[in-house]
Amino acid sequence: MVCTFFGHRNTPKEIESTLRLTLIDLIENKNATVFYVGNHGCFDAMVRRQLAALSKHYPIKYYIVLAYMPGQKHLFDKIDEHTILPEGIENVPYRYAIDYRNRWMLKKSDIVVTYVTHSFGGAWQYRESALKQGKIIISLST
Repeated sequence: MVCTFFGHRNTPKEIESTLRLTLIDLIENKNATVFYVGNHGCFDAMVRRQLAALSKHYPIKYYIVLAYMPGQKHLFDKIDEHTILPEGIENVPYRYAIDYRNRWMLKKSDIVVTYVTHSFGGAWQYRESALKQGKIIISLST
């Protein structure tokens, strides 16, 4: 199974333990082996941190999916084997790159883990798209 993530940029740190338990459940019980995560905001940072830690104990692959190629040379040091660009993004106008990246991740995924607390913004929009596409949704918000 392939999993991706959508959550608010300002997600509270208190959900990180719930996120970790959710990831362990996905790996151990749902056969999730591939994970795609963005690189904007607190939620994405929590997911990346947990996936990096869990990859030391489980045979999983995770990818940080960039919306933009870093434009400054010193930023290339942060790119590693876990960092990818979606196919075709080089032809997407800058202002649509995050949307393109998120739709690309959603298309490739079977399961979507979300932290959505209000009915507006990007995280909500992509959760709604996942629902319409019949993806399995795991919500970390109450």
